[in-house]
Amino acid sequence: MPLALLALAVGAFGIGTTEFVMMGLLPDVADDLHISVPTAGHLVSAYALGVVIGAPLLAAVTARMSRRTVLIGLMALFVAGNALSAFAPGYDSLLAARFLSGLPHGAFFGVGAVVATNLVAPERKARSVSLMFLGLTVANVAGVPVATLMGQHLGWRATFLGVSTIGLAAIASLGALIPHDHTHAAPATGLRGELAALRSVPVWLALGTTVAGFAALFAAYSYITPMLTDSAGYGESSVTLLLALFGVGATVGNLAGGRLADHSLRGTLFGGLVSLAGVLALFPLLMSTQWTAPLAVVLLGAAAFITGSPLQLMVMEKASAAPSLASSANQAAFNLANAGGAWIGGLALAAGFGVTSPAVAGAALASLGLAVAGLAYTVDRRRVPVAGRQRVVASHVPQEAGALRH
Repeated sequence: MPLALLALAVGAFGIGTTEFVMMGLLPDVADDLHISVPTAGHLVSAYALGVVIGAPLLAAVTARMSRRTVLIGLMALFVAGNALSAFAPGYDSLLAARFLSGLPHGAFFGVGAVVATNLVAPERKARSVSLMFLGLTVANVAGVPVATLMGQHLGWRATFLGVSTIGLAAIASLGALIPHDHTHAAPATGLRGELAALRSVPVWLALGTTVAGFAALFAAYSYITPMLTDSAGYGESSVTLLLALFGVGATVGNLAGGRLADHSLRGTLFGGLVSLAGVLALFPLLMSTQWTAPLAVVLLGAAAFITGSPLQLMVMEKASAAPSLASSANQAAFNLANAGGAWIGGLALAAGFGVTSPAVAGAALASLGLAVAGLAYTVDRRRVPVAGRQRVVASHVPQEAGALRH
């Protein structure tokens, strides 16, 4: 695999670290800024809002630029946002800085996925995307725990300065390793043309699969700590290590999903969603003992992230006229799934169904994602014969008539 994929993974590592580290630093930030923890929680929402808004917007407005230049510019914006977070004098300025930090997130993964697939042979596209996402999953294993410890011992501002340094390393890597000849700009169709490519029903079905599938993950993962402490009986001091196991599972699932999807994209997607629904349905049983709870955490990460590369590649293929915009929109869908899944899981808890009930709700969401993926498959099968008939008709049109059309 090209070394250029390493540069994309470094950027993904920095983005994954800054996205999730705030959750572990909320008490420290709240104490320092003299606000409540729930108020500090809005800093997580501000970042997610930045992702949802920035992903399609930045991908669309930069469509005519060199993708190498876009990636470097997005990481520069990432560095600026995290540096401003480190020096924010108060809550309002930190809220704005977190929003700014989230803006380049989705567009970086979206444009990066297009660049990654252009760097390899067609039969290795999904694997190339999974290697870029490797930075995101490794961030959950190493980046977030280390950054959290740094914040707890050196202050939360030091954490964001450290993340800014990772961003600078990513900029240097992108500049040195991403070749110019693989990062040409997209065809100059304009913003209207980019948006028109998203009107396709298959594109929206693919995005819907992302929302439902990853909402299933976050319905359970958002409440994994009380499951581990109240159901499995672990102490709070053990939770950090157990969450690192989730990152291990996510890393394994991501790499396996990339390899499998290069052989069968649909099969990998269906298999991943079925596995995710099964794991979540078994959560009440697996979380009942300390012996099986770690297994549940690993399996959750693996089953969820095995679908990451297939979904990203499917969206890009369905919107081939605007792959960067569609790929970035998929990242926005991922963050909508984050918020929606956490909300649905919270409803299950509030209804009094038990501490593991968010996982059961997640199993239902994974089944919904499987149904949407099945509908997308049916739509594709019905469109293929139509396309085939059009090609047959076109082949019988005299050349003179074809010349007149042009």
